[in-house]
Amino acid sequence: MTIVGVDDTDSRSLGMCTTYLATRLGERIQEAGATIERRLLVRLNPAVKHKTRGNAALALHTDLSADRAFDLAREEIAARSIGEDPRTSPGVVVADVDPDDAGSVDATGEDRGIPSDVVRFAKGALRRRHELSVTHSLLESHDLRHAGFAAEGCDTEGRGRIGALAAVGAFAAFEEWTHEHIAYREFDRCGTPREVDRDSVFEAADSAYSTVWDTVDRGADEAVCVPNAPGPILYGIRGDDPDACRAVAERIDSEPVDRSATFLTNQGTDAHIEPGEIGSLRDGAGYQVDCVVLTEPETRRGGHVFVELASPDLLAQPDSLDPEFVDPDAYDPDDRLLGAAFEPTKRFRDRVRDLRVGDRLTVCGEVSHRDGSDRSSEAPTRTIKLEKFAVRDLVRTERVNPTCPSCGRSMASAGRDQGYRCRDCGTHAPERDRRPIDRDLEIGWYEVPPCARRHVAKPLVRGGFDAPIHPER
Repeated sequence: MTIVGVDDTDSRSLGMCTTYLATRLGERIQEAGATIERRLLVRLNPAVKHKTRGNAALALHTDLSADRAFDLAREEIAARSIGEDPRTSPGVVVADVDPDDAGSVDATGEDRGIPSDVVRFAKGALRRRHELSVTHSLLESHDLRHAGFAAEGCDTEGRGRIGALAAVGAFAAFEEWTHEHIAYREFDRCGTPREVDRDSVFEAADSAYSTVWDTVDRGADEAVCVPNAPGPILYGIRGDDPDACRAVAERIDSEPVDRSATFLTNQGTDAHIEPGEIGSLRDGAGYQVDCVVLTEPETRRGGHVFVELASPDLLAQPDSLDPEFVDPDAYDPDDRLLGAAFEPTKRFRDRVRDLRVGDRLTVCGEVSHRDGSDRSSEAPTRTIKLEKFAVRDLVRTERVNPTCPSCGRSMASAGRDQGYRCRDCGTHAPERDRRPIDRDLEIGWYEVPPCARRHVAKPLVRGGFDAPIHPER
């Protein structure tokens, strides 16, 4: 079996797409008399600065010889990648291995399947920024065919080999897979408005929900399966069943579909998320973190919402949700985490605004470290870009000045450590009362809406979560 990995052949502005190149390459392979066993669309680390919006690498598993597949891949990249965009740096990697037999060796000690260090490299590509030098070392150590290209003005030739090698190792690296059926428009239409009937998209989305997900965003009244970028994709249908994805696509009325392909993908799986603890979160990686709300949510300029979080293990009384026991000054900035719901997350920000000091949460998202240039030294040193959060426990009461039992008026403080006194009646109370409060939030998971969801983030409707879900659709 031959695996062909390609990456970084697209452009942010000039209208190419690596999935399109892989689809055309697959057609060339089939014209050569070979078969395509599977097409992989692999989302990599969304924090990498060189990425295009989705940071996808592609792999084709075929029975064509590795030499012939390598030649065809280089021809397609040379013919179709965008050479005018200085940020485009294509790469191709071809391996003659069995993707279903990772890490095994034959009698001579040679790898029969995907080498184990290539598998680790693929896993790491979702959580780290791999260097091209490390990629070269792996390519050479396993004698893999590879080639790099550079657009005019690009300072790095073949940076796409990083993603291409990750795509080669991906099938053995990830356990959970979903599907996407992509329909492409006629290529000379790239850059013109897409002609897709909105009503047919919403009706098609309803016909297969929730097996097929993130086709539309009903809250935003948006067909999210139809991209805005000037590339050749007409629409992409994602779901847990490839036949259901294709069936939804067939119900959509649009301009002519030039060609289409169905990919196996790690989209919608949370493959970029792993458990972590505040204080030990790496920059540019995705985590799931247990925490307690430390400050009231704050809406800042631009509509972005921020809330400070800290480890619940550091509370003065860990079993209490009383905000009086949540003291921001008791936490070092390195032991705090700034949760961020940016404006594009739309109505999700209202969920964050509903949080109160003392609420216990589990939050998921990508972590970034501040450089200290624009923030107070007392601020958290890490920010987590919230993708979803689970409410574990809620503050249900608030402390208020006691009510006078004689006149019904609110008592006032009688002085420090002297309780409360009614100025009219002279009645006394030793401490403040507790009053129940209504909460709009419930126990369970909340998420950003489909219009704001990262490709790799898992929609709640897919299930498998450890608490009730409140999905957006």
